[in-house]
Amino acid sequence: MKKVLFVTSEAVPFIKTGGLADVAGSLPRYFDKAKYDVRIILPKYVCMDDSLKTQMRFDCRFYVNLSWRSQYAGVLESKADGITYYFIDNEYYFAGPKPYNNIYEDVEKFAYFSKAVLEALPKIGFCPDIIHCHDWQTGLIPVYLKNEYVKDAFYQNIKTVFTIHNLQFQGRWIMQAVKDITGLPEYLFTSDKLESYGEANYLKGGVVYSDIITTVSKTYAYEITTPGSGEGLDGLMNARRQDLYGIVNGIDDTEYNPNTDPFLAFPFGQADMVSQKCKNKLHLQHQLGFEEDADTMMIGMVSRMTNQKGFDLVEAVLDELLAEARIQIVVLGTGQANFENMFRHFSWKYEDKLSANIFYSEELAHQIYASCDAFLMPSLFEPCGLSQLISMRYGTVPIVRETGGLKDTVEAYNRYDQTGTGFSFCNYNAKEMLSTLYYAMDIYYNCRQDWNAIAARGMQCDFSWSRSAGAYEKIYDSFFESSASEKQ
Repeated sequence: MKKVLFVTSEAVPFIKTGGLADVAGSLPRYFDKAKYDVRIILPKYVCMDDSLKTQMRFDCRFYVNLSWRSQYAGVLESKADGITYYFIDNEYYFAGPKPYNNIYEDVEKFAYFSKAVLEALPKIGFCPDIIHCHDWQTGLIPVYLKNEYVKDAFYQNIKTVFTIHNLQFQGRWIMQAVKDITGLPEYLFTSDKLESYGEANYLKGGVVYSDIITTVSKTYAYEITTPGSGEGLDGLMNARRQDLYGIVNGIDDTEYNPNTDPFLAFPFGQADMVSQKCKNKLHLQHQLGFEEDADTMMIGMVSRMTNQKGFDLVEAVLDELLAEARIQIVVLGTGQANFENMFRHFSWKYEDKLSANIFYSEELAHQIYASCDAFLMPSLFEPCGLSQLISMRYGTVPIVRETGGLKDTVEAYNRYDQTGTGFSFCNYNAKEMLSTLYYAMDIYYNCRQDWNAIAARGMQCDFSWSRSAGAYEKIYDSFFESSASEKQ
């Protein structure tokens, strides 16, 4: 049995700020347990739920040499859903009301975490064949492994996989400060290693020194090799493109199951999707204070309200759309103040057409996915995206911009050959988005049978974690195939 260690700054069910936690906490459960022993290690944040901390048992303690510092580290252990979790304990670094603070604090925090993880392995008796690192917070692990631990027999055969969930976040900070924090030698801070535009860059280090790099969709894997989406690292990504893979994330098909979802007033499957979605829609309309009309097209958005998610496009056309179209829009989420206030204003101006819910509720999110006719995601960039996968699972037709994972997972509707699982537009342009919305409305109001067929095809798609795990297993297996061929 091969051993794999997921190293991450967050993972469900213990700590979550975004999609990274879903990937790191959910994916390990879906590997073939006869072939792989997959475990997870993350920081033990003080802000974790106390009820989860009580499930942890003390394993060991030691000290980590971080440059001129000698810092305490404890390791605790817990199990959830059959997976072993390890936690690095140090209240100096992991205190506070949230996992992430200012970048100048986090670069030291995650340098410490990276080295503590490597130091912990022989002490907990787990020598992984593969360390699977996630995002810039773990970027120094391959750097330390290939430079400081390479002569230690315990570490010599460990392979590394580095997954980029969002290239925009790279862990960049002042060069001299990072040298002092990490204790890494001077030769590593050059343009072909850790240096990037005059700063030290943790994510770049992870890409340079990992054996395999993955991203969370095939299109995003291509996009980051281009100047427009490479966030300044497109040259490096091109240099490593033979080792760069794109694997679309999955969703938990037990949590997001319209047949068993406890948040739905009227559960449904593929066979009764049309009638039951109609009942859920009427229920949500009543709950939101809308006119209860099953025929009016309802569009949902569940998202962080940021430019990355395309809310500037929405801002440009929202007044026109609400004034002229026969629609209802329900929005859930928080974000930039200008977008929050925009939705507050237009929900006052068009109270019968727009419901602005400037907070987050898991229950309401599920109801939106299940009750709406369409789901809008006009992202500027989207490495993978989960909301379009969830909406399709619930028979809600996605309307997306063709970028990253949105392009990979949503097939554009073709009315001539009756294919497709949603609607899409190419350019980041408000008028193009609006034109696509009107086209979708035309199909909804005038070709309802075709619309229902689009929704049905979306429900039939397999976006489970099992599919994603199978793709990662192929990458893991390639390490062992290479080893076997080298021995022959």
